[in-house]
Amino acid sequence: MSGLVILDRDGVVNEDSDAFIKSVDEFVLLPNTIAALVALKKAGFMVAIATNQSGIARGLYQRADLHAMHQKLQAQLLPFGVQVDWIVYSPYLHNTVCRKPNTGLYQSIAWRFGYTNLTNVPVIGDSWRDLEAAIAVGARPILVKTGKGQQTLAKHAAQIEALAIPVADDLLDAAKLLGVTV
Repeated sequence: MSGLVILDRDGVVNEDSDAFIKSVDEFVLLPNTIAALVALKKAGFMVAIATNQSGIARGLYQRADLHAMHQKLQAQLLPFGVQVDWIVYSPYLHNTVCRKPNTGLYQSIAWRFGYTNLTNVPVIGDSWRDLEAAIAVGARPILVKTGKGQQTLAKHAAQIEALAIPVADDLLDAAKLLGVTV
């Protein structure tokens, strides 16, 4: 098994907060995140994270704080011999091409990994904007119930059902939906 998988960050990889994740101390991985990332990497997936980070534009934290959070994630994966391949973020508050639900983050991932398109590439998210962006680029959205996933499921149930979007309990369960052995 191999290919690319795109993940949202807050609510998928780590705990989410309506007050934003502003520091390394607030950046706490969800249960099963390490197991899921290790399993995805060992199955041959390239793992990219695409995340809106408007807290930077709001002045709640700096880019250096964000990079420290991502270094913490990579450090926690290091003992298992794996790393997230690329993390791309949108620091903007307003509707820009690179802020989900727009597709710029996903398009930059496609470019980075040499994909001419993202048809059927799994995109795992907890919000409707993650799924919208995935649909817009022809990717294969998967909703997780962690983070804002339960709210997304309740609010967009008809659309999720009509589009046959798979729903997973968490990132590890989503990896299993991709056929990854854990």
